[in-house]
Amino acid sequence: MKYKGGIHVTISPIMAIATSTIVMIIILAAAIAAVVVLYIVADRQQKKSAAALEQIKAAAVPQTLLVLDKKRVRAIDAQLPKVVIDNMPRTARRSKLPIVKAKVGSKVMNFMCDADVFEILPVKQEVKAMVGGIYIVSIKPLRGQVLPRPPKKGFFQRLLGR
Repeated sequence: MKYKGGIHVTISPIMAIATSTIVMIIILAAAIAAVVVLYIVADRQQKKSAAALEQIKAAAVPQTLLVLDKKRVRAIDAQLPKVVIDNMPRTARRSKLPIVKAKVGSKVMNFMCDADVFEILPVKQEVKAMVGGIYIVSIKPLRGQVLPRPPKKGFFQRLLGR
């Protein structure tokens, strides 16, 4: 290009790229950075969760429970102790947790439960459970009962939430 003074000006290769292309590159780089950060944070949370579960399993004691009711409810509505709710992250307070209402001795208590255990836990029956605090880690049938396995749900049943 020539200007009035006869000076030649060259345009750098970056300036030759359209503005929309530069914007798309920046958005793509930001999205990649966000995915990497989320991956790292999720990995750390998963390690913390695994360590906490190991501590719960180590402190678990066997108890005989008469299961009165089981359902998925929000932590705030589950009538859990205030200390438990205060120590939960805010996102976990809003999410639905598997809650089991059971009778232990003469006391009726609310327990949180592992998702796998929740599926096979029979209602209105006694079970021998490994309990760590208010968390049911595993169950065994009492008096030789066989715990029924629920039928597997298909893709569309899970999708529709039935």
